[in-house]
Amino acid sequence: MSAEATNPATPGPVAAEAAVRRKARPRIDLRRLGRAALLGNAARGRLPDAIGHVVEAHRAHYPDADLEPLRRAYVLAESSHRGQMRKSGEPYITHPLAVTLILAELGAETTTLTASLLHDTVEDTDVTLDQVREQFGEEVRYLVDGVTKLEKVDYGAAAEPETFRKMLVATGSDVRVMSIKLADRLHNMRTLGVMRREKQERIAKVTRDVLIPLAERLGVQALKTELEDLVFAILHPEEYEHTRELIAENAARPGDPLAEIADEVRGVLREADIPAEVLIRPRHFVSVHRVSRKRGELRGADFGRLLVLVNEDADCYAVLGELHTCMTPVVSEFKDFIAVPKFNLYQSLHTAVARGDGQVAEVLIRTHQMHRTAEAGVVALGNPYAPAADAPAAEASDSLVDGERADPTRPGWLSRLLDWQKAAPDTDTFWSTLREDLAQDREITVFRPDGGTLGLPEGATCVDAAYAQYGEDAHACIGARVNGRLATLSTVLVDGDTVQLLMGQDPASEPSREWLEHAHTPAARIAIQRWLAAHPDSTEELPAPAPSRPVPDPSVSGGAPSTAPRTASAVVAARPDATVRLAGCCTPVPPDEIAGFAVRGGVVTVHRVECASVLHMKGTGRPEVAVSWGDSTACRVTLVAESFGRPHLLADLTEAMAQEGAEIVSATVEPPSQQRVRHTYTVELPDAAHLPALMRAMRNVPGVYDVGRAQHQ
Repeated sequence: MSAEATNPATPGPVAAEAAVRRKARPRIDLRRLGRAALLGNAARGRLPDAIGHVVEAHRAHYPDADLEPLRRAYVLAESSHRGQMRKSGEPYITHPLAVTLILAELGAETTTLTASLLHDTVEDTDVTLDQVREQFGEEVRYLVDGVTKLEKVDYGAAAEPETFRKMLVATGSDVRVMSIKLADRLHNMRTLGVMRREKQERIAKVTRDVLIPLAERLGVQALKTELEDLVFAILHPEEYEHTRELIAENAARPGDPLAEIADEVRGVLREADIPAEVLIRPRHFVSVHRVSRKRGELRGADFGRLLVLVNEDADCYAVLGELHTCMTPVVSEFKDFIAVPKFNLYQSLHTAVARGDGQVAEVLIRTHQMHRTAEAGVVALGNPYAPAADAPAAEASDSLVDGERADPTRPGWLSRLLDWQKAAPDTDTFWSTLREDLAQDREITVFRPDGGTLGLPEGATCVDAAYAQYGEDAHACIGARVNGRLATLSTVLVDGDTVQLLMGQDPASEPSREWLEHAHTPAARIAIQRWLAAHPDSTEELPAPAPSRPVPDPSVSGGAPSTAPRTASAVVAARPDATVRLAGCCTPVPPDEIAGFAVRGGVVTVHRVECASVLHMKGTGRPEVAVSWGDSTACRVTLVAESFGRPHLLADLTEAMAQEGAEIVSATVEPPSQQRVRHTYTVELPDAAHLPALMRAMRNVPGVYDVGRAQHQ
């Protein structure tokens, strides 16, 4: 997309698998294409010679494609760019031709190729978006507009980040926008060599931080790997040169252990009667560099991987079984991305097999369709917005609403990115946060109690889940349950967790500054920062209650806590002369199932049977005494309430208890931890049957998220 891009002084790295994909097609001479662009046959109704390579690649994927839009798009692009030259001296039309060829080889459909030929016309010529719409329709206009840069004269230094913001918003409605941008950047990176060193490095860094992660997330591995190599050559020339020498030395060695292992794999699959194609995929430069840093000295099999292509999903597992049966598997290298695909559409089985001499070959097993998707990602979707063949024609016009598409293929990470970018207060925040967000290259899925899911980056916490689910309403979140257990908002989530977010009803609920320490996603951080900026005078931390101090019962004068012994006239023991006491660790009440044990002084202590002390006493040989409930219904019980700190919570809670007829014997409130407060109350009730109603009333107090019976371990 840059008219300043130039041809390299020296050839850049070209991944070996790219050569395999092109099936020995001659390397394209951009200078020859430039001449053909000016001199080639462009008569109306006939295809210009200059787009012959594009047509050939396109027909390999779409034999019946209508080529007329390509012919008209080329004629408009060539005439519009005529007279414009690249820094290298080539006619500018060679750039959109090369970008379009990259997309055609990946399998892009005709609309994408048409927009690719025109992608710089609105930016660099007198062609307008209205003209593009009139001649090629709304879809092509949308794609061209999506990749058109914003003018520096209007945006100054913010032009580049704001262009990316505009492009990402457009990608949210049509992922083909980013496909064109990635191919555009690849060709510009291929032809970057004669620019000033500083400009090469600046463009390479943006490519590394933004474009390569986007290519990875969209699954376009063919573009991602070559972009990585080109960036590697510019930003790390010494390491790149060393890696190039390693690859050259390996190629000069006699014999190829990877080829020998490939032959052995072919033999195993032939004997098993599994139709399969076994290929050798040389590693690209960056991959070799990473392996060398991980393993030290490289062996022959480290310079590539084996790719096994089959026809059906079931064949993938059949191949895996044969390889693990007939060869020596490296079990630690096994990964199943078919049963659990990556978030970027990637599916494959990964394993490794070892030879007797210690050579280890990594093996990728996938179907032909999986391979196409692994290479081309979203480009392999064709036109994901086209209505089904039997759908009414009117549905095509319904796909655009107010200039935006409802895209069922939009990945979760893109939806999250689009959400938080709306709230980014300024260009610098957007630009830095975008790079940080894209650096998080692994994703987890957590489940909501209603069966829905949330996609989050690895390392996300309950704070992130709250803002992902509720947006800015998450300010009122007071806690969470993770897999059914109460958890703080700082809890780090893992793939497969079930998360229930507890939302407060108190209008005074507000986010805490400490949430920023636990927020991993841009959406959560930006929302919290915006609230804090809008409420600079808000209380940073609620005052902590005094640690473990008795709380007076508001219904008794003087407020002195009762010290009555915890006797149990309601319990009948098998020893009539024994004194029976209810255990303070679990405070049983009718109709709890109970157990009694003889302790010192002729006392029988009574526990709930699930109390941890019961198991301990049985294990130490403590004599067990038969006990049962008597006729009295009065009881004393200890309850533990978990809450989040807020003003007047203590008064509201004790008032609710008093209204249920509970006499508070004693109470303690522990110091808050991460806004979570633990209250312990020992109360007396005239009837144990009132206990469930008391616990419900306590739970209904705003800010209280759980109440349970005391159960000390």
